[in-house]
Amino acid sequence: MTVKLGRILRHLLSMPGAVARALPAASLARIERAIKTAEAEHRGEILLALVAALERGGLRSGQSARCRALEVFSLLRVWDTEENNGVLIYLLLGDRAAEIVVDRGIHAKVQATEWRQLCRRMEGAFAKGEFEDGVVSGIEEVSRVLARHFPPRPGDRNELPDKPAIL
Repeated sequence: MTVKLGRILRHLLSMPGAVARALPAASLARIERAIKTAEAEHRGEILLALVAALERGGLRSGQSARCRALEVFSLLRVWDTEENNGVLIYLLLGDRAAEIVVDRGIHAKVQATEWRQLCRRMEGAFAKGEFEDGVVSGIEEVSRVLARHFPPRPGDRNELPDKPAIL
């Protein structure tokens, strides 16, 4: 397996506070509000996970952002929602990569290509250094998809935290 040196260096040299530089406290507060607002429009659950860099073992093995996102989906229990409609938006700053992992309730209703296209749009914003706007736009797009398939109903409860998870 070929591991790219540039990628390894980007991750190893990721300084403490990389997430805070890309998304300072005011940005995280806006993102949390965006998730709360979005979830009022449907019964789905959105969780954002932010990661500065992969750990050394993941780098050595050439772990992809997608593979790590699947692990984080499980670790953060995004799958543990009543209607199986949890959505993880995973941002790996070291790669400027976005991944979306969805639970089986929404997976059965939305094609994977739709999620991939949404991720590429977010990554386009990240490439320009527009992390906050890219994330908020991604949340709004995920919300529109969830609203099509899981419209709101009275008594819906919030099952996952709205506050971004910084790993």
